[in-house]
Amino acid sequence: MVNLEDLKKETKKILEEERVKYIIGYKRGSNGLMPVPAFIKNPEDVEKLIWDPACVYNLSRFLVDEKRRKAKEKKPDERAVGLIVKGCDSRALNVLLQEKFINRDDVYIIGVSCENTGIVDEKKLAKKLKGKKILKIEYSEKDNFVTTTEDGKTEISAQGILAERCLECRAGFPVIYDVFLGEKAKRKLDNPCKSLENIENLSGEERWAFWKEQFDKCIRCYACRSICPMCYCEECVVDTINYAVATDTTAEEKAQRIKWIEKSPVASENIVYHLVRAIHLAGRCIDCGECERVCPLDIPIRLLNKKLEKEARELFGYEAGLDPDQVSLISSFKDEDPDDFII
Repeated sequence: MVNLEDLKKETKKILEEERVKYIIGYKRGSNGLMPVPAFIKNPEDVEKLIWDPACVYNLSRFLVDEKRRKAKEKKPDERAVGLIVKGCDSRALNVLLQEKFINRDDVYIIGVSCENTGIVDEKKLAKKLKGKKILKIEYSEKDNFVTTTEDGKTEISAQGILAERCLECRAGFPVIYDVFLGEKAKRKLDNPCKSLENIENLSGEERWAFWKEQFDKCIRCYACRSICPMCYCEECVVDTINYAVATDTTAEEKAQRIKWIEKSPVASENIVYHLVRAIHLAGRCIDCGECERVCPLDIPIRLLNKKLEKEARELFGYEAGLDPDQVSLISSFKDEDPDDFII
């Protein structure tokens, strides 16, 4: 089990030694159960840190913001950022390292185990407890969660309220870290892509109807892109708002600039956006599930990325985020790679 006092002790130590400029972790939110990201600069503030099954955020996303912030500073603080990471978060770090977006010296990694279970799905939990206000949730030694409501404590099977990505996670502990807290327990899964079964059993026409219905709902708020640690491009291929216009830029030059899609959330444009984003995440998505969690329309975005993850594993034996030194999927080629798609 992760001992919260050990976590506080470790973070306080590296802050006092000035080995990091600040710590990114979790603290209790003001709106009920769900924690929020915490940015801790002062050693005495580590008392705010928490770790429980409701800590859903993939905090590696904030390293993207940190890099952009440093690029604007004349004399940036070159010390590392301390980061508390779960298993999936650590794999995101590995992809950022693999792509040379960050350097290993940029981050001090405090790894925490998910206790052989994972993180809760807030909607599943609310349904399970039938609307009762949840005051606290904790890991149990029996792979269950202990919830505290106004009626007292209740032990709930983790399998019934886990986030979908956690149900298909084979190793709920970090693969890269400077210090590690908890236990390393691997799970044996009969099918690590079980969530795809229903949609893969549909006919082509049925699948198209399903996705058309989903994409029709999209309002292009870009929450999925904003939360994703892999979406770190300075200008997204679907955007046109960042075009640098100089004093000598002509109207014709502005008009001739390539626009992949329009901003309006119509079905055809939505389809292009989601498919382009999915392809750009092939061999890079580490299945943290944040894109789907933040979608206000409950579009099952994760299924697109999960399908590409499955294809990468079955066709090329590739899994994202396990090794920062491995060659990326789309930039490597082996003689034995399948080539039946080549005409």
